[in-house]
Amino acid sequence: MEEDKACIRVYADKERLEACTQKLLAAQEHIQRLSQVLSLAGSETRLQILYLLEEEGELCVCDISDVLQMTMPAVSQQLRKLKDAHIIKSKKVGQTVFYSLKDEHLEIIRPLFQHIQRASASKVEIL
Repeated sequence: MEEDKACIRVYADKERLEACTQKLLAAQEHIQRLSQVLSLAGSETRLQILYLLEEEGELCVCDISDVLQMTMPAVSQQLRKLKDAHIIKSKKVGQTVFYSLKDEHLEIIRPLFQHIQRASASKVEIL
């Protein structure tokens, strides 16, 4: 088994390896944020919620529940996970709570949803 762990390269470029280490250290905070967002977006329901929030700006639980055809408690549970992870924020207006994406996550999520929008537009053109 030890043979599997042995490196077969002839030369290790120590400067390059150190540069790679420094790049990872510099990007660590962004990697953690992206990992957090992507792990939560791995659920189809949460990804749909994030997509709706990105598209609409803000929605209440009732709106999301109606669109996804899910119960309000089920939607609330998904929103709670996103809020606990600091991906979305809430704003209370009277008795209604509106949810929206936190600005720092828009830069991470927007390219993913632009891909979905382009693919959806292509599908519509075919029909």
